[in-house]
Amino acid sequence: MKQYTFTKEERLCSKRWIDHLFHNGSSFVVYPFRVVFAQSPQELPFPVQVIHSVSKRKFKKAVDRNRYKRRMREVYRLEKESLYALLTEHSLHLFLAIQYISQEDIAFADMQMKMQQLIEKLKNELVKTNLGKGD
Repeated sequence: MKQYTFTKEERLCSKRWIDHLFHNGSSFVVYPFRVVFAQSPQELPFPVQVIHSVSKRKFKKAVDRNRYKRRMREVYRLEKESLYALLTEHSLHLFLAIQYISQEDIAFADMQMKMQQLIEKLKNELVKTNLGKGD
């Protein structure tokens, strides 16, 4: 049985690593998400450390920002297994930032479908950049 967890160790909290991610990372958009990713310079306890963010400029109320972050964490938690499988197979470690860029409310099912697309696109990007060079 699969473990659908999202523990503290999977969250990106270090200011140093967040700066590394946004200065050295690559990005792409799968609407309503913007993704920034960078390979970790060291081995991590989990294949990915992730940060979720919602713009204060677009959502003035903290209640709204927290709702979208909660939904994002939930859909990521449910969909991350295929990404973890690819990364553990190739011994890669990533920093990942997922930003909510939409201004309108998106249903949970739609957000889950978009997260699946996001993870597939991220896997394709990783295969093109990292795995294409080594093999």
